[in-house]
Amino acid sequence: MLFPRVKNRTQRSAATRQPRVADLRQQLGPGQMAFKTRFVGRMEKRLPIAIVVRLAHEQDQSADGAELTYTDNVSAHGARVISDHPWKTGDTATVTSLKDEVAIRGKVVYCQKRQEGRYYIGLSFLDRGVVWSVYRTYAKS
Repeated sequence: MLFPRVKNRTQRSAATRQPRVADLRQQLGPGQMAFKTRFVGRMEKRLPIAIVVRLAHEQDQSADGAELTYTDNVSAHGARVISDHPWKTGDTATVTSLKDEVAIRGKVVYCQKRQEGRYYIGLSFLDRGVVWSVYRTYAKS
């Protein structure tokens, strides 16, 4: 639950409630519009696609340093990849689709340990969006 249940709206502290449009109008000058928006969740649709990829730290591009793994889900500008190793937030990785041999650089935005000892790695792609053929096939539908 986002806010605790209260009997009266005025009981919520100013820190826990969203500003009302009337509050925003007081802060704006003439000719400015107030928008009451709040983004919740992801901006892009994630597709649950398992794509076999080679995952490597950007500075370690040798075949020995790369890990053969797969994606858990993919969006136009990011992916969730399974890894045997923990990654640090901010690390840069290269993810290469084995089918297309197309490499995409990504920044690690989170690393989450799974129950069986592997890790979910959240990547935000830096240079370009996903151009892998498997993703393009499913993204059209």
